[in-house]
Amino acid sequence: MKSLFPTSLSKKQYIIFFASFLVFATTLGILFYEGTKKTVALTLDGKEKVVETRAETVEDLLMEQQITVNSNDYLFPKINTKVKNNLEVVWEKARQVEIVKDGEKKTIWTTADTVAELLHEQKITLIEHDHISARPKTPISDNMRLEIKKALNVSYIDGTKNEQKAWSTSATVADFLTQQGIVLNTLDRVEPSLNENIQEDGVIKIIRVEKVTDVVEEPINFAVVTKKDAKLDKGKQKVVTEGKEGLLSRKFEVIRENGTEVSRKLISEKTVSAKQDKVVAVGTKVLVAQVSRGAAPAGGKEFYVSSTAYTAGCNGCSGTTATGINLRANPNVKVIAVDPRVIPLGSKVYVEGYGYAIAADKGSAIKGYKIDVFFPNLSDAYRWGTKRVKIKVLN
Repeated sequence: MKSLFPTSLSKKQYIIFFASFLVFATTLGILFYEGTKKTVALTLDGKEKVVETRAETVEDLLMEQQITVNSNDYLFPKINTKVKNNLEVVWEKARQVEIVKDGEKKTIWTTADTVAELLHEQKITLIEHDHISARPKTPISDNMRLEIKKALNVSYIDGTKNEQKAWSTSATVADFLTQQGIVLNTLDRVEPSLNENIQEDGVIKIIRVEKVTDVVEEPINFAVVTKKDAKLDKGKQKVVTEGKEGLLSRKFEVIRENGTEVSRKLISEKTVSAKQDKVVAVGTKVLVAQVSRGAAPAGGKEFYVSSTAYTAGCNGCSGTTATGINLRANPNVKVIAVDPRVIPLGSKVYVEGYGYAIAADKGSAIKGYKIDVFFPNLSDAYRWGTKRVKIKVLN
């Protein structure tokens, strides 16, 4: 029996059937493949997107996105979490930041977005006077360097001015002075020194130093020069030449600190006018009075006194009169001791029963109208005893 269809037609049908089958199988495979995909919401370093994936785990999913997770990164959920439909994955890349706080360095990893978040994360609190190298809203970048200087409360005294307080982030005293606009002169000094670090609640003293020249004129005192005069009675003095002060100009280098003088150094001196010494003649002539039993001389002041007698060797006697007469060397001298308020020393007198004498001595017991007459030996002194006599002061 012959075939109802030509041979060529059956082949065509076969080809069509096979092609249809392939299309069906491919379509079915595609539908099956697409049906196994899961929809995932990704937030990668702040950027959001939705992806479809057949990844089994979060790690596989991130590898599809060509993301390598570092141990310091932020990832939610965990890397081994199974991927489910409508899963939300958040990944934040950690950035390395160097924090330099008051000179101390520390390197950290952080997922903070801004400087403010980083400070909060590191529990660093700042006040308005502190210094930070970036603004709080500045985004964090990888290998960022952040410098922080904490402000210190410092007092300072500039010369004689009142103490002032200031907040400062300066490291050294020199930096602090610059920050405050304080200019030092050549001789000024600072306590503590310029290169020392400032301290919390520290006090900085600026000592203003000045060097000045001071010229002082001082008098030159004259000396009193004495010379012996044999023509002048012993105990008498006479001014031969009056003294005159000279004038000396002295130049000093003076150092003042905050207006107070702390040192004075003589630079030079010169005599403006010379001094003139005072010359005084001192009498050495000894008047020896002899006993006279004659009548009293005319003239002079006359009055009665109580009298006693003494010798050069009496108890408490030095042998030299108040006017310098050596009684032992001049035993025949006629001398009486008096109260100078009644009879001036050096006066010539006439003593009744004793004769002419010189009032050349005094004594602690000779007060008022009382005299003590000198005798060279003790027996004459005893014979004189104590008696009331008339005396006449001749000059």
